[in-house]
Amino acid sequence: MSAETIAGISSDRLAAFAAREAETYAKARPKAAKALEKGAGVFLGGVPMHWMSDWPMPHLPLVAKAHGARIEDIDGVALDDFCLGDTGSMFGHSPPPVARAIRHQARRGLTYMLPTETALEAGRLLTERFGPFRWQIATTATDANRFALRVARAITGRPKVLVFNGCYHGTVDDTFVVLENGRTVNAPGLLGQVNDLSQTAVACEFNDLAGVEAALAKGDVAAILTEPVMTNSCMVLPQAGFHDGLRQLSRKYGALLIMDETHTISSGLGGYTRVHSLRPDIFVVGKCVAGGMPTAVWGLTDETAKRYEEADAKREPGRTGMGTTLSANPMQFACLVATLSEVMTPENYAHMEKLAERLSAGLRKAIERHKAPWHVVRVGARVEFICAPGPLRNGTEAGYAHQPRVEAAIHTALINRGTLIAPFHNMMLISPATRKRQVDRLIANFDTILTDLFKAA
Repeated sequence: MSAETIAGISSDRLAAFAAREAETYAKARPKAAKALEKGAGVFLGGVPMHWMSDWPMPHLPLVAKAHGARIEDIDGVALDDFCLGDTGSMFGHSPPPVARAIRHQARRGLTYMLPTETALEAGRLLTERFGPFRWQIATTATDANRFALRVARAITGRPKVLVFNGCYHGTVDDTFVVLENGRTVNAPGLLGQVNDLSQTAVACEFNDLAGVEAALAKGDVAAILTEPVMTNSCMVLPQAGFHDGLRQLSRKYGALLIMDETHTISSGLGGYTRVHSLRPDIFVVGKCVAGGMPTAVWGLTDETAKRYEEADAKREPGRTGMGTTLSANPMQFACLVATLSEVMTPENYAHMEKLAERLSAGLRKAIERHKAPWHVVRVGARVEFICAPGPLRNGTEAGYAHQPRVEAAIHTALINRGTLIAPFHNMMLISPATRKRQVDRLIANFDTILTDLFKAA
């Protein structure tokens, strides 16, 4: 065995395993390889959206169809889908109520920049599901977060947003900062950014209330923008009292608290905010909120809305810099109503959480059986295995826990055994369409892979 190990695995064994799995994958998808060679060159980097190049396989599959929690490519390979569009299809591919709503609305127009009766019903359901906020509709959570920050700055007259090291809030410029030797600096690898983001953002470590207070005490922070749980790397849970502390500190120093639930909507009915009785000033959720139709919502408490209206009344004439032409279109409202009323139900969440607990327990047993120095984290229907000991406390620890070579090999190996998980991290989602046999297959596949990686020399 090689003296060098990665996440407890011999580097030589890992390299050989990865090579075998890559070869197996490529042999199974000749049609996709041929089609990509012929047609992908028209796209920048060979992909329609550059994140697609982050999948670890030798080349991408080309999807033919997806339904429920299954996805099939043009080579006829079917997979149990636990990625689910990285939360965009958390409630399954084409939930029947949403598909019906799309067909119904498609005959009545796709966009007209005017509201409908369905929009009013969507507003009622949003309040019923997530709480008493004054709502606005966006197309992506990135947009919703940008608009929320503009509101926070207008209300407070302050320039900065406080974010957590290693955070994820879409592609909002201000959030691409990291802590480096205690200083906020632009995140490495950020493309085309010419501004010093430390002028408009300050980074702190998640779960570090003392650091948050020190940053807020300077008096230049308009808002704290946070996920309830750090999700986009190796998942980090909030420690006891952390969210209460954020709420108290934000009020003490006059900063608004923005809760971005775009990933943690997996936590349960109403998201982590509703389940754990959090009290943000602004609430944001996107991705799956309309059943897969590109939609995000953001809402202000009554008090925050009043402060916004006062600031809006004082501004000079001109554009606010908020809103996009295709946002709040009738198709979004049709899908919102269908999702909120018929898909995002207590019964579906109960099913999702039951199977997610089964999945997390099964993965944990496999890890323990192979004595891997790893751990498992679950937030409602969202489960992750992390190739490092845990629990993790902050973004710095999450960054060190990330093991790209190990994760890439495992992801490809899982695909070869019929299971798809998220490519950017080891995230798995349970949908209402997911079945017990799919969960058990994933657990068995994971155990088989660990047997190969950790078997005695």
